[in-house]
Amino acid sequence: MRNRKFSKGKKFIFFLPVVALIATALGFVVMYLWNWILPEVAHAGRLNFWQAIGLLVLCRILFGNFNKGGGGGGFREKAHNMRAKWHSMNEEERAKFKEEYKRRCGGWGRHDQR
Repeated sequence: MRNRKFSKGKKFIFFLPVVALIATALGFVVMYLWNWILPEVAHAGRLNFWQAIGLLVLCRILFGNFNKGGGGGGFREKAHNMRAKWHSMNEEERAKFKEEYKRRCGGWGRHDQR
């Protein structure tokens, strides 16, 4: 009986065109949306296809991975882990955490001048 699983070479041959197709589609979507919205709203210049691809790569570098599987987990997983950590703290640890948070982030959103 023949093994129907793809070998690594066949997977790569299938995977490469799929990745190229997805990258091309995303590049055209970014280019279309940018050229449709931003020149009127923000008086930004127009993008060509390669600039749109470059913008996607830059976003990937700056903001991290777009996939939900693997790596550091998604937002929900991180929130769940933080919630579990919070519930495992005693009152003294919670007070210490709150003070540190206020020290680092206390000024955000305030409208008064110091």
